[in-house]
Amino acid sequence: MLDNIWIGIILFTVTSFIVGLSGAMVPGPMLTVTISDSLKKGFTAGPKIAFGHMIVEFLLILLIFAGLGWLIGSSTAIFVIGIIGGIIMVLMGFQMARSSDSLQDLHKKSESNNGYGPILNGILTSISNPYFFIWWATVGWAFMMKGIELAGIFGVVGFLVGHWCSDLGWFSTVSFFTNKGSNIMKENHYKIIMSVTGIFLMLLGVYFVISSCVV
Repeated sequence: MLDNIWIGIILFTVTSFIVGLSGAMVPGPMLTVTISDSLKKGFTAGPKIAFGHMIVEFLLILLIFAGLGWLIGSSTAIFVIGIIGGIIMVLMGFQMARSSDSLQDLHKKSESNNGYGPILNGILTSISNPYFFIWWATVGWAFMMKGIELAGIFGVVGFLVGHWCSDLGWFSTVSFFTNKGSNIMKENHYKIIMSVTGIFLMLLGVYFVISSCVV
């Protein structure tokens, strides 16, 4: 019987990883910032951004267990988060698009950078995305309840391990290859990438503001 429970937890963890990976791989604010920060601050940017994202998720889980899941998924919360978050994304995107650093400057910074910028960006891109809260108030909450039903606290831990491994694995991979590519990248290619990612983040911010106003 005990073996069946652990097999169930393992399968549940793998399922959580696959579901989390399918969400992490969708182009969005975190992916955009990961590409930008990896060029600026090195291949450790991806894991740091994922860690910032995990901090927000952990705090959100505490709020849900405290009985505030209804507030997180409410239309009022979505409206406020969408407006404020959209503005934050527009500002972040604008800063990316107008970046004046050269590739040489960035390589020097990445070699000496041990700051918390990527962690903060992971937090900001999480809390500024209204769909992040919607997902946790619906799909995330349903998965946690399934984990509790399966094996209590061990089921919840299995879900979080699978979910967080998907975020950490994907954004670390993106960061590694982005940074490695920057070593052979030309200056004009870098400027194009930063402009495209910046504009994409600004468009996402505008979309979040508009979609929040029509909800």
